[in-house]
Amino acid sequence: MPLRPLPLAPPHRLVIGGALLLAVALGVTGCGTGDSSSSPAANVVPEDEVERRVADARNRLSQNEGGQHLLRAIEAHGGLPAWHRAPTSSYTWTYANEGADLRFKSFLVVDNRTRRAYHDLLAVGAYDDARPVDARFAWTGERAWIAPASLERPNPRFWALTGFYFQQIPFVLADPGARYEALPDDSIDGTPHDMVRVTFGKNVGDSPDDTYVLYLDKETGRVDAIRYTVSYGREVGADADLPQTFFDYQDYVTVDGLTVPTRFEGYAYDEDDGPGDTLRNEAVADSISYRRSFDASKLEPPENARVVSLPGET
Repeated sequence: MPLRPLPLAPPHRLVIGGALLLAVALGVTGCGTGDSSSSPAANVVPEDEVERRVADARNRLSQNEGGQHLLRAIEAHGGLPAWHRAPTSSYTWTYANEGADLRFKSFLVVDNRTRRAYHDLLAVGAYDDARPVDARFAWTGERAWIAPASLERPNPRFWALTGFYFQQIPFVLADPGARYEALPDDSIDGTPHDMVRVTFGKNVGDSPDDTYVLYLDKETGRVDAIRYTVSYGREVGADADLPQTFFDYQDYVTVDGLTVPTRFEGYAYDEDDGPGDTLRNEAVADSISYRRSFDASKLEPPENARVVSLPGET
């Protein structure tokens, strides 16, 4: 799941499974543009670094048809320069999962270059009984922790970057270590889409066997949906037959030059029948900004924190 710092390590991998429903009870409001005024001069990515990252990504993505489709999608969502100029990603992430009996809401801030992240956990609990909490969790680049230690969920190693990764597709899929394959066209409600399968090199992140299939609108290039598999905590190979989730991207907004979804709905996916009708998972992003400052002091675990390792690690 979480990454080592770029460019040595490619993207953090998603890990969401089980049934889910929107956490309306947690008080989500309409998506705003976030507070972009809190960006001091130090919170600026040097232009030579932006140019280097853009050139590197374009070179890798241009190598095959799948990568070219992804590059077009990135341009439709704001472009590589706008993404690499964004020092941080921050928003409120609200998630609920009926099958896992989980509902939580957090405010997260991610350093886009190092993929370090911290969350202020605002509410957590059972699917029908999430309650306000005063808690935090983070990924420091080396370890994940949660405080207070008595909190068993959400798993900080699992969740520190998951909401970020979902929210930042297609941009994060241009990270080093990703591999692209153009698939035959498919459609959503009769609208044709270019299809791209994304896999990852060995030892890329915590879940290198995760896969993503992107539905890219042929006319606009925009990501309308994805399919994904989850390999976190499982001993599987790249060709494992893992369950797929169809994740519908909705309610796009443009913030700081980047066009991103604010609502996500997931359904079980069958290769023969396509997406099912029963809502499996859902999330909402709100108060989005790509210019907030990153407070590195929030990465330091307090005395009452508990470190959470990968499954199987000691």
